[in-house]
Parts: sequence; C-alpha cells; structure tokens
Amino acid sequence: MNALLTRLGHHLRKFAGARDGNVAVIFAIAILPIVGFAGAAVDYSHAGSVRSAMQSALDSAALMLSKDAATLTTAELKDKGTKYFNALFNHDEVTVVDIAPVYTSSGGSSLTMTGTVKVKTDFMGVIGIKELTLGSSSTVKWGNARLRVALALDVTGSMASSGKMTALKPAAKGLLTQLKSAASVDGDVYVSIVPFAKDVNIGSANYNQTWVDFTGWDNENGSCSKDDYSSKSSCTNAGKTWTAKAHSTWNGCVMDRDQDYDVKNTTPADVNTSTLFPAEQYDNCPAAMIPLSYNWTALNAKIDELSPRGTTNQPIGLAWAWQSLSSGVPLNAPPMDSNYTYQKVIILMSDGLNTQDRWYGNGSSVSSQVDARMTKLCTNAKAAGITIYAIHVNTDNDPTSTVLQNCASDSSKFFVLTSANALATTFQQIGSNLSQLRIAQ
Repeated sequence: MNALLTRLGHHLRKFAGARDGNVAVIFAIAILPIVGFAGAAVDYSHAGSVRSAMQSALDSAALMLSKDAATLTTAELKDKGTKYFNALFNHDEVTVVDIAPVYTSSGGSSLTMTGTVKVKTDFMGVIGIKELTLGSSSTVKWGNARLRVALALDVTGSMASSGKMTALKPAAKGLLTQLKSAASVDGDVYVSIVPFAKDVNIGSANYNQTWVDFTGWDNENGSCSKDDYSSKSSCTNAGKTWTAKAHSTWNGCVMDRDQDYDVKNTTPADVNTSTLFPAEQYDNCPAAMIPLSYNWTALNAKIDELSPRGTTNQPIGLAWAWQSLSSGVPLNAPPMDSNYTYQKVIILMSDGLNTQDRWYGNGSSVSSQVDARMTKLCTNAKAAGITIYAIHVNTDNDPTSTVLQNCASDSSKFFVLTSANALATTFQQIGSNLSQLRIAQ
C-alpha cells in the first residue's frame, strides 16, 4: 500500500509539472462555458418560439373571454381565462405559472390578460440557468369605440320580386343580432332603420312639429265648398272656399327638401322654409322609420313591418339615415359621451336604379337626374365623417349601379349581389366588420 501511494504521489507531481498537456487541460476547463454559451442560442431560440405561441394563445383567450368579461367576478375571470389559455397553449415542456385577466369599464370596456410561464433549458443548465421565465400580455378594447348605425333599406315595389324582401328580413335581423352582441352595455351600439321608397315616413305623430312644412300638403288635402274641385288652387280660382284637412290625418311621409338642402344635413329652422321637410300624403308611404335606438325588440319588429311598394329614391333614404345620426332637430340623436370615440355608419341597400324623386318623374329616364342629387349627398355625408356601405341587389342583370358604387366609402364597402340569398352573408360580413373586437396591444 505504501509503495502504491508513493508511486501515485510521484505521478501526480509529474503531471502537475508537465507542460506538454496544457492544451488538453485548458480545453477541458473551457468546454463547460463554451457548451453553456453555445447552448444558450438553442435555448433562447426555443424560448422565442414558446413566447410567440404564448402571445397567440393570450390574444385568442382574451378575445374569447371578453365576450363575458362584464358579467364575471374576478375569480371567475381568472378561472375561465386560465382554462381558455391552457386549451390553446400546447407546450408540455412549459410550466404555466400564472394567467391574470383584468377587466375595466372605465372610459370604455377593456380586458388585459397577462401570463407568466417557465421554460426548462436544455444546455444553459451547465452554467447554472435551469429555466427561463417568460411574460407577456394582451389587451382587448371594445367599449371605447361606440357604434351608431343607420340602415337605409329599399322597400320599393321591385323588392317583391326574386325573393328580395323575403331574404332581406332575416338578413337584417341577423345584422341586428350581431350589433346587439357587440354591445357590452346599453348605449354601446345604437341602430336606426329608415325604410324608403320615393318618400320616407318620419311618423305621423310629428304632425305638430315646426320642422314639417304643410304648405303643399294643405293645397292637396282638403275639401272645396264645391265638390268639382280637388285642390286648393282650382277651388279658389273658381271663387270657392278651400278647407284643408287636419294635419293629424297626415300619414307621416315627407319629400326631398328644397335644393340644395336635399343634399345637406342642415338643421331645419322656421325662418328659412327651404330647410323644412315637405309633408306629402304619398299613397305608397313605407313603414315609419325608427330613430337611433337600442330597443332590439322594437328594431326587429320594424323589420317585420317592411312591405314592398312605391318607386325608388335612394337619396331620400340616405338623407334621413344621415339625419338619424345627427344631434339636434329633427331626430335628436342621443348625446355623445366625451369618454368614448364614435363611429357613424350608414348601410344603404337598394335593388335598382333611381326612378323618382320630388322633382323628376317616374321612370328609368330620370335616373341620371336623381343620381346627380345623390352624388352630391354622398360626397357631403362622407366629408362629414360618415362611413357608407352600399349594397346593390342586382337580380335582373342590370348594369352595376355607378352611383351606389361611388357612394360607398371605399371599394371594400360596395357589394353587388346577383342573388337575394346573398343578403344574409353580406349583412353578416358587414356586421362582423363593425362589431369585431380589436387587439390593441
């Protein structure tokens, strides 16, 4: 044993004094940090992949959770958010430390979901780093941008053909359902419905409003002291007495305003009768419009009232859709909260050419004249910040409506439909665009 120890000591002293093997010794000592730093690139690359997947899962989970966030407690938010994240994040090698969703309705609804995970390292462990901690977050905001949407719907006689009116009703109701779902609280989304033919029905209950001009109506609706005469002018010219009917018998229809107020959104005023809305006892008066509302039951019921009759005057439908989005007289849109931003939208749907307005007779030959008024109106509405979607339901293989196409805010907001059944998918697409939640951060 002593001899063995002596020999071992001799060899150790010899090894310590040797110079020929230094490279191997230095390499042996250096190999650990070399492996550690080279392996760090592999571990960090893997961590980057995990983080990308984590961000995607957080984004999707936050969107899913935001649908119910306003109705959940803090504990329920955390539990449901964690379950959504785990279902989307498929990395068995990763430990999920925490998922923390926070909902707030201050200045608009938002949901922020933060996540923390730990990733085991494969190479960096040799230099003492056993795992990497990763964190990320996703914020969904939806309540800070509020929607005000006006539906200007063609209900003229031609809508009775090719199943157009039949298809319009469920399509419009589907859109209402989407918009209702996009609202976190009452007031997030308002909708108006403006059925139009040659005229728009603003509601007969407005017969005593000073912004309705009954001058022309009084001349045409009444009785003469001699039955041979049916208008005020013919009656009085014959030396007879004309008695106008009570304004309460008016059916609610109005014509285009005097030019150029017909293409503007000017507030009506008694001192300027050209700014007033002329009453007309139009035989094909459509269903009365509904100003901005979030009474979804009433809005759906209005869709059920729609029936096809009358001639086409797209400008008056567009004009009253714009009026419905405006504060003040005549429709008094609800005031806007300065804590929110607002998007004002008109969806104009028609199945053909303009054929009649207050000035130009009934027939396709007047289309260009009515179109000229509409072009000015569309330009003015868009300049005022209104986003316009235009839909041409072209089931008769007519030329594409240029005026509708140009009226849309951009090419992505103009739709040509050759089948009435396409209304459902088109309204759904528009509804998705309007109600889609946005990942803000």
